[in-house]
Amino acid sequence: MSAHKEAWGSRVGLVLAMAGNAVGLGNFLRFPAQAIQNGGGAFIIPYLICFLLMGIPLLFVEWSMGRFGGRFGDHSTPFILNSVSGGKRAWWKYVGVFGIFTNLAVAAYYCYLESWTLAYVWRSISGAFAGNDAAAVSQMFTDYVSLGTSEPIVFWIICLLLNTWILSRGLAGGVEVAAKVGMPLLIFFGVFLAVRGITLTAGEAGAVYDGTEGLNFLWTPDFSSIWDFKVWLAAAGQVFFTLSVGMGSIQCYASYLRQRDDVALNAMSAGWMNEFVEVVLGAAILIPISVGYLGIERVVELTQTGGLGLGFRTLPYLFQQWGPILAALAGMAWFGLLFFAGVTSSLAMGTPVMGFLRDEFGWRRERAAWAFGALVFILGAPTVFFFSYGVFDEYDYWAGSVSLVVFAMFEIILFAWVFGMDNAWAEINRNADMKVPVIYKYIIKYVTPVILICVFFGSLLSSGGILDKIANKDLHAQIAAATDPAQVTELEKTLTFVNGSRLLLVVIFALIALLVYLAQRKRNREGRVPIPSRE
Repeated sequence: MSAHKEAWGSRVGLVLAMAGNAVGLGNFLRFPAQAIQNGGGAFIIPYLICFLLMGIPLLFVEWSMGRFGGRFGDHSTPFILNSVSGGKRAWWKYVGVFGIFTNLAVAAYYCYLESWTLAYVWRSISGAFAGNDAAAVSQMFTDYVSLGTSEPIVFWIICLLLNTWILSRGLAGGVEVAAKVGMPLLIFFGVFLAVRGITLTAGEAGAVYDGTEGLNFLWTPDFSSIWDFKVWLAAAGQVFFTLSVGMGSIQCYASYLRQRDDVALNAMSAGWMNEFVEVVLGAAILIPISVGYLGIERVVELTQTGGLGLGFRTLPYLFQQWGPILAALAGMAWFGLLFFAGVTSSLAMGTPVMGFLRDEFGWRRERAAWAFGALVFILGAPTVFFFSYGVFDEYDYWAGSVSLVVFAMFEIILFAWVFGMDNAWAEINRNADMKVPVIYKYIIKYVTPVILICVFFGSLLSSGGILDKIANKDLHAQIAAATDPAQVTELEKTLTFVNGSRLLLVVIFALIALLVYLAQRKRNREGRVPIPSRE
């Protein structure tokens, strides 16, 4: 059993930290773009269905598995899954490798993305966007990610150091304090911008349309899209992305609960707080302001590449139309809320890695935190220096999307079918302050696994899906169509970096699996091989 002792300081801090884990940049950048691309208001129907049939069940499962593993001193998914399996099926701990790999790989590029927001807070306050036209403000972002100056490196290092320092302070003294400060500020900034966006009036400050025009567009359903499998796939993917399920961070946070602590109500509280931030605030900022100035057709065009373009290339220019003082405040609020959303999420990614190092190798908290920071620096460097060659996107796709689905699919099968649904249901409801509707017993056992299997095979076989990505179908098509030798050279260089980044991710996964193997051997030598009681 692990010798290190950590615990949450308060229930409020726990819920805020869990919500902060889920509330990330995707709530404000990805969700509005996904909704517009997939039928507007009609997207919300599959989205809410996926939330109720997949998101909530997975929250119950991951909170319960984490608390169960914590009973035996396990704070990382390899050995949490080993505990849930009864210690009799050794290969489950290697499925749990996803819960360390995903957090490490996602943190490697997420901290860089997080640093953009901090840099843009500074740019907003310092007036860097003032006096520039739309094209110039957009070009600033291109220059930034192209490493035109040392600024991106400086802010990336600052974010790495800040995250590492907070993690070194522990759960109650670091992560929980950050969540108690960051989440209220995030919501305050979000409300300020949402009110400003919705109350935007045509003809005022250069606006062409009222702010409500964007809301009407976003929430007007296009029911012709609702039967499209890609819309459901997008909705399921957004639920995964927004709740941070399938990562291993929730299990780690929950493993530090006291055994008498409730998981059912806590899971629901964190889940619905995330939904409020995403569906209410996330939909009321980016789209209303953009549509108010650019019109619907232009916004639809811009969201085809996601929300990053609108968030970093367009909004800083639109804020300038409000005058210098309000522009600075709006920029600080917008990029400030993105920063706090990013920090609270990236802190959750460090905790499972630290838990593993502390449990299995006896490292002190500070040493484990700085080791995580060093690993993120090493793995993140390619996403910073070779951003233009697709390395960032490869990390995001394989670690931030595919791994989540694969891990979630396996863990719910383990919990419902190997651990056993009767045991699982008893674990979910143990010391619960709320009565979980009994229908979720059957949803967890039958419905959610089927949805996850369909999502996985849909992603595997669909056009542009996993198999096409492995074959680099899109890149090869671009190379074949290119006529300019210089363009062909750049595309071939991109192909090299793409394949290299994938190889690096595979190597990282294999090394983590090796560490899990060595940890198990160490446990065997020490006689630390508990077989959990199901009583």
